Amino acid sequence: MSMIKVFAGNSNEPLALEICKHLNVKLGDAKVKTFSDGEVMVEISENVRGRDVYLIQSTCAPANTHLMEMLVMVDALKRASAARINAVVPYFGYARQDRKVTPRAPITAKLVADLMSVAGIDRVLTMDLHAGQIQGFFDVPVDHLYAAPVMLNEIRTLVSSTEELVVVSPDAGGTERARAFAKRLNAGLAIIDKRRSGPNVSEVMHLIGEVKGKTCVIIDDMIDTAGTLCTAAKALQAEGATEVFACATHGVLSGPAMERIAQSPLRKVLVTNTIPAQQKVEQCEKLHILSVSHLLAEAIRRIHNDESVSSLFV
Repeated sequence: MSMIKVFAGNSNEPLALEICKHLNVKLGDAKVKTFSDGEVMVEISENVRGRDVYLIQSTCAPANTHLMEMLVMVDALKRASAARINAVVPYFGYARQDRKVTPRAPITAKLVADLMSVAGIDRVLTMDLHAGQIQGFFDVPVDHLYAAPVMLNEIRTLVSSTEELVVVSPDAGGTERARAFAKRLNAGLAIIDKRRSGPNVSEVMHLIGEVKGKTCVIIDDMIDTAGTLCTAAKALQAEGATEVFACATHGVLSGPAMERIAQSPLRKVLVTNTIPAQQKVEQCEKLHILSVSHLLAEAIRRIHNDESVSSLFV
């Protein structure tokens, strides 16, 4: 591993440090600053010539700034003669804009993928994309990891018996994800039929499945304003669920999310550290963070050693 260099932007330095600890390497020395007018300035302060570089950067809020930091860092590394530039993007922003849902709408996820490819990225390592087909938007190889192994272990510690457990998808689009969890937990499956009247606004219409007297775990890829999540939790409680938990890979947690979670019937909400959320844990005791640093570090090690990464795709 002495031939690799790991750098990070400003989006998630704690995760980058954890990954470096697992890999037993030092975090690369790079200065990523912003001029007074908002322009991003990058200075790579060590030699990367001929090295495999792994750049860790989530495109979380402020998404545009962190995306621009990544692109500028990639250009700096490319001009410094790095052999390969691998973007480790634990949370890929703009992933929800992956198709045209209205006339004359952009497909921004494809635009961002093009920007990353043209900037000089040779490979992308990401986790729990909002839609799996986004992998096809890139013109470079994409390794798509899942946080399921980490979450499954934690769910097993939360419930005494999986016989009374029901895994719930908060919408029809997440059914495949929920079914995979239910299969591994040997649990039941329920689906909430949701209608959206606008962005970040949802309403529960029907509940498909039996949850009365059961412990429910809502599974989703991200929690943004927590409107969908809390509405689903209330619907499950109304249908007789004894306890309601929630798991999501990406804790975006914007706007009124923390207040909604605190006032909801949710007993515990699990998110991973793909997006920094430590300050929000202090605001709400229901929120718990799981680390995916060892998964990302193992993927980096296998990519560097030209080993199979497929065993991590479960």
